Amino acid sequence: MHLSALYRYPLKSAIAEPLQSSALDSLGLSGDRRWMLVDEATGRFLTQRAEAHMSQLGAAHQDGGLQLSGPGQAPLFVPTPGVDASLRGVTIWRDTLRVPDAGDAAAAWVSSFIGKPTRLVQVPVDRARTTQPGFGLDDDKVGFADGFPLLLIGQASLDDLSGRVGRALEMLRFRPNLVVSGSEAFAEDGWKRIRIGDVEFRVVKPCARCILTTLDPHTGVRSEDREPLTTLKTYRQVDGDILFGQNLVNDGVGQLEVGMPVTLLE
Repeated sequence: MHLSALYRYPLKSAIAEPLQSSALDSLGLSGDRRWMLVDEATGRFLTQRAEAHMSQLGAAHQDGGLQLSGPGQAPLFVPTPGVDASLRGVTIWRDTLRVPDAGDAAAAWVSSFIGKPTRLVQVPVDRARTTQPGFGLDDDKVGFADGFPLLLIGQASLDDLSGRVGRALEMLRFRPNLVVSGSEAFAEDGWKRIRIGDVEFRVVKPCARCILTTLDPHTGVRSEDREPLTTLKTYRQVDGDILFGQNLVNDGVGQLEVGMPVTLLE
């Protein structure tokens, strides 16, 4: 088995960045989902679930900040907020926290893109959330990812699903960080610990999938046949959740590179 693809999502629910290599820090891939859009009035997080055109929102991780781009808008570089930045109360799922606001220039840009008053926020490591209770360790941390710092999918699992749907599906519909090739379809369901390079990972929870997977990752257009959820429901539904992929937590920091061997430890 080997690591066949790496993806980072600097801004939650925006365009993915394919990577050849990446550092790992205490919140997963360096720079992954450290930025997020929130409704200005409520602080509630925004994603493609409600704002499908976020599929066209470019957000590139750069040293010192985030480079925003989008159709019809001039690119904007947003510096990472400093220690004296204003804090904003935000809500992501059931979590509430206070994180640095990226400022009014960034807010004007993202508000224009979204079409309503919106703020851009950033999460430093020392303000990160804890992961979903009941899975992993009590002190596991996550930035603005839904529940855990990393998502892994086996390439064979996607191939199996594509065969059942009857057309090739894009891996980016499922927004993984790590793609593993060389395993059997859904082999990852039975893994507890793996090692990639010098870093060990705990497999802590299957990933329950939502309507986001029915959006074309390149256009944001929803599948009229509600695929792949329709097919997944026929063979991947457990206790009402449709499962595809596994959430991981990295134990320690290090470097990942496409092509690295993946070793099953448990």
